[in-house]
Amino acid sequence: MTEDLFESAVNTDTESRPLAERMRPRSLQEFIGQQEVVGPGSLLAEAIRNDRIFSILLWGPPGTGKTTLARIVAQSSRSHFVHFSAVLSGIKEIRAVIEEAREQLKMNHRRTVLFVDEIHRFNKAQQDAFLHHVESGLLTLIGATTENPSFEVVAALLSRCRVVTLKSLEAKDLSAILQQALSDSERGLGRYRLAMADAAEAHLIRASDGDARAALNNLEMAAFLTMARQGPPADETRRQIEVADIEKAIQQKALQYDKSGDEHYNLISAFHKSLRGSDPDAALYWLARMLMAGEDPLYVARRMVRFASEDIGNADPYALRITMAAMEAFRFIGPPEGELALAQAAVYLATAAKSNSIYVAYGQVREVIRKTGTLPVPLHIRNAPTALMKDLGYGRDYKYAHDYEDAFVPQDYLPEKLQGTHFYQPRERGYEKLIKQRLDQWRRQLAGRAQRRRPADEL
Repeated sequence: MTEDLFESAVNTDTESRPLAERMRPRSLQEFIGQQEVVGPGSLLAEAIRNDRIFSILLWGPPGTGKTTLARIVAQSSRSHFVHFSAVLSGIKEIRAVIEEAREQLKMNHRRTVLFVDEIHRFNKAQQDAFLHHVESGLLTLIGATTENPSFEVVAALLSRCRVVTLKSLEAKDLSAILQQALSDSERGLGRYRLAMADAAEAHLIRASDGDARAALNNLEMAAFLTMARQGPPADETRRQIEVADIEKAIQQKALQYDKSGDEHYNLISAFHKSLRGSDPDAALYWLARMLMAGEDPLYVARRMVRFASEDIGNADPYALRITMAAMEAFRFIGPPEGELALAQAAVYLATAAKSNSIYVAYGQVREVIRKTGTLPVPLHIRNAPTALMKDLGYGRDYKYAHDYEDAFVPQDYLPEKLQGTHFYQPRERGYEKLIKQRLDQWRRQLAGRAQRRRPADEL
């Protein structure tokens, strides 16, 4: 009886590990994506090449290369390397690592690189336990986290580390990773002579949401389903992974995309424009169309959050709050009941007063900054914590708004070159109408002050 290669190989040590683990890059040369972080000439690449590792915090979504980079450091460094899980370890284990680091330095003259996975899981006491040893240089810390280090890592430890931000992988990067796995006969699926239909790859990439680990592990399951469905290949032909195989592997139905994915963007465009056009019926229809086709509900929720700021803004400040609450409600309840929270938010957004004033103003501000560069902060609103700064005029003549009627005093806050510029122009709609009345009054007072300050020969 002929045994399928897949069945004969799964018992080996190599194939018993998940595909994502087997395909993990072993060097920066094998690393795909994140080139601004690990590309030639980057700070991290030079540190690894010269074995001059410094304490860093790798911050990014799952499956973007945090653990891989730590392992590359371990393989390239002459230091003693310790892999530490914040989920499984406590103060006792931290002390043991510190003692081991002392022994390595004393007996072998080797410094210790400590990799702490999910460092955000450590509480303040646990982080403080190795803070001094990072500061003294006994430990070089590499922490990995999916959470913002500013909130999850104590300030003293954060100040001693360089934060390296990793982004969700782009579609082209995920495509390259998947094709590499299909062609690699040593660690990947190359020996099984598999190919993947373009539509199947596109669906897998969309569902992976920038996560290489998820993409590879779902590919492995889809490959197994394909081989089980088609049996051993004939001659040199390749068995093709189809959309149906990906759908079964990830338990998510593919949207009715055409080859370029236009239908996906057509649906979200129709939804967005229905919200902007204040048509709740059409908004509900396109929302249901997307969710019933298998679109990621959180993708739709994220688009609604953006809409709440871009197309409504301060015309209805509750729009953003309600949309965020709907997203959290969906996360808490899940489908299908949680979809009602998204529907509620969609109707609210469609029927809310509209204004794109903030969107327009912020775009103008960014353009002005690109043209004018880093203009100096006016002296009177600079911080003056030292006597020298006060002598230089920092904070001089600053007027504390709460000391004045209605907590408003006419004074300038923009750089001198931009004084009198008004980026934000609220509309006469919704709550922005009240904002406009208040802002017009303040701006008239500022204009009167500026008029009084002009030299007589300019009047």
